Order: sequence, then structure tokens, then C-alpha cells
Amino acid sequence: MTSALRVLVVDDEANMRRVLEIMLTRHGYRTESAANGQEAFDKLREGGFDLVISDLRMPLINGIELLHQLRDHGIDVPLIMITAQGSIESAVEAMRLGACDYLLRPFDVDALDLAIQRVLNVRGMLQQNQYLREQTDRDWQGLVGGSAAMQRVREQISQVAPTRATVLLTGETGTGKEVVARAIHRASDRHEQLFVALNCAAIPAEMLESELFGHEKGAFTGAVRERVGKFELADKGTIFLDEITEMPLALQTKLLRVLQEGVVEKLGGNRSVSLDLRVIAATNRPPKTAVRENRLREDLYYRLNVFALELPPLRERRDDLPALITHFAQQHLGAGRSVPALSAEALQHLQSYSWPGNVRELGNVIERALILGGGRSLELRHVALDAAEAAPPRAAAEITLGEIGLDACVEGLETRLIREALRQTQGNKTRAAQLLRISERSIWYKLKKYGLAAIDGEP
Repeated sequence: MTSALRVLVVDDEANMRRVLEIMLTRHGYRTESAANGQEAFDKLREGGFDLVISDLRMPLINGIELLHQLRDHGIDVPLIMITAQGSIESAVEAMRLGACDYLLRPFDVDALDLAIQRVLNVRGMLQQNQYLREQTDRDWQGLVGGSAAMQRVREQISQVAPTRATVLLTGETGTGKEVVARAIHRASDRHEQLFVALNCAAIPAEMLESELFGHEKGAFTGAVRERVGKFELADKGTIFLDEITEMPLALQTKLLRVLQEGVVEKLGGNRSVSLDLRVIAATNRPPKTAVRENRLREDLYYRLNVFALELPPLRERRDDLPALITHFAQQHLGAGRSVPALSAEALQHLQSYSWPGNVRELGNVIERALILGGGRSLELRHVALDAAEAAPPRAAAEITLGEIGLDACVEGLETRLIREALRQTQGNKTRAAQLLRISERSIWYKLKKYGLAAIDGEP
């Protein structure tokens, strides 16, 4: 309501101040006045004003100088400038500096009220937009980067989050699957309920069933009290099952029943508990490969694969590196501390790297660089990376003899070509060997030689 708004009137003419105060008071505004720009600035530094109406021409500090001081000190309060007919250029300059509107003398009360309403309406829309931007930032917290690949991920999250569909996240290790799972939860209508995460590979097989389903007192040796399982804990919320292919097959059968029937039974109990939960599963193995290798039940795969979302590796979203570097640096330094500058050489080096450990590896590299840099600028020497994963060597004509050994050059190039062939063939070694025009025996030898044998993918 206008009665709650507090307006500061600034004019060196006492009569004009009085006229403005009467006009504003009659329209329900609370007013205070200042005889010059300096007095106005002192009052505005104390805060509490919703609007300033200031004359352009004043002694000591005029309207333009007052605007400068407000902006320099971060005082964000809307200002309407009053000016004479012959000072239109000054009024335009005031608008450029941040004045919200201006009035030409002489003006009547209706013109004044219209100008105030126009400014307050714009102000309200800006505040609403700011709120929406902040809300969006909270929903996408952790999803850093504006590359085309990340835009697709955000679009898919927006599509699936409002639904009840089960989601299967795939992608290499370190691509941020849990971050995406949390983003889906936050953007859903379950965001006020619990998000429960469980890494199936981090819990021994004999304990995993109890973690998921819970147990009754005395269900097994050591079960001295009743335990609520993760499924029951996530009721009406979201449960995230990471590394789902590491779950024992017998337990996958029970998980399938939970998904199909929406009920769970504790170990040692005979009572079924109905659940309303959203399941998001993730794996760094190609799911169809896991099915063929008998790591993932085929019926469970089809039940989980309602909505598949594959996360891109960092090497396919290099445009996001500067934003990610800033994000991780700020994360490690804490709020309120400025992020050290990154030298062009260091950034070029980071962009030339293939990032086998993806975003997780980048976070570790930046944390180490901050330690080595001592909080100052980050230079090339602070960024330690595996030389075998760096960019392909320059053409022979560009390399000075003695600068790099032939063996290191060949090793780096072979490693990158093998990785790319495996990526294109989804890990199929036979097809990768054909792409590289070498024998299958040779590719297996090189995989072992360069430590690449553990790469996941199609057989």
C-alpha cells in the first residue's frame, strides 16, 4: 500500500520542498526532506527510503552528483529527477546514470502521482524477476555451465521433474549424476520431502538389504533394535540409488517388487508397508552391457529405464570449464572471498586435457591449485595434470628437437586415439581395433601398457 512507502524529497528551495511534501502526504506517502544533495546522501546511507524525488540543480551536490554517489556506494533506491524545461539533456544524462524517471517543471499532482506509480510498478517487476532468477538458481544449484550439452540436460530435467516417472541416469564416473538427481528432486512437487541417496557399491552386500528395507528387532544377529530402511525413509520423497549395477542380483529382484507394487517389507517382518516414492537410479556402466554381463536384471533395467538421461563427459563440454573453475574455486574458498585470477596459459592447459575423471577430477585439480597458489593467481605450474591425457602433440614441424621425447609423443597420441575409438564404439574393443586398423591383440596389449584396461564400455 502507498501509505507504507517512505519518500525523500530533495530540493534547495524550501517552498518547493513544502509543496512536494503536501502533494505526497495527500496521496498517503510518508515524507522526509533534505535541503541539498549532501544532506540527502547522509539520510539515504541510513536506509529505509522507498523512493527519492530530487531537484536536478542544487548547490554543493546536484542531482547528477547525488546519483553518482548513490551508485558508487551501492545504494539501490529508485529516484525521480525534477528539472526545468531547458535541461532535457541533463535529464537524459540522469536517466543514463540510473534515474528511473524525470518530471519537467511546472507539473501538477496527477503528473507526480503517475510518475511515482510508473516507477513503483517497474520496481515491483524487477524485484519479481530477481526472485524468480534466484529461485531458478536454487533449483539448478550445482548444475554449472551454459554449453549446449548442459542446456539439453536442463531441458530434460525440466521435462521429467514434474512427473512421477522413474529416471535412469547414465554417464562416466564423475559427471555429476547425484547433482542431477538432486536437481530433479528440487524441481519436482516432492521438493519439500526427503531426498535419500544410497551408493550401492559403497555398502557390503550383506548389509545393503537392511539399509534399503530396514529390519525388525532380532531379525539377525546384531539386530538389537528396529531399523527404518532407506525406502521407508524416502516415502513421499525421492530415493537415489547410485551404482545400481553393483547391487546383488537377488536384491535386484526385491527392488523390482518395490517398483512394481509400491510396497516394502522389513527383514524379519511380515507386514507390508505401502510407499509413495520416486526412484532415480544411476550407473557408470552402459546398461545394456551390464545386462549382458549379468550385472543387471533385464526386467529391472526396463523398469528403471522409463526416462533415460545421459550426462555428457567434461571433454564434450569444454566451454563450461571457466564457469566450473570459478564454481569450484568459490566452493573451496568459501563465501565472501574473491576467486584468484587464472592465467591464460593455465586455462589453455586445462582446456587441452581430456578429463578422464570428469567434473570430479576438475574439482580436485582446482582445490590443489588453490593450495599451491596460496590464494593468489593460479599459474600453469599450479595445475598438475596427467601428461598422457593432455592435448595431442603439435605437428612435427612445430616441435623443437629435444623439447619432447619421441616415446612420450607417441604414447600421448596413441592413448588419445585409443580412448576416442573406444568412445565411438561404446567400449567395443574389436570394433575399436578395426577403427584404428590394428589387430585385436594389439589393442589389448596397448590397453594394458597404458593402463586403460579398466575402461568401462561395451565388450
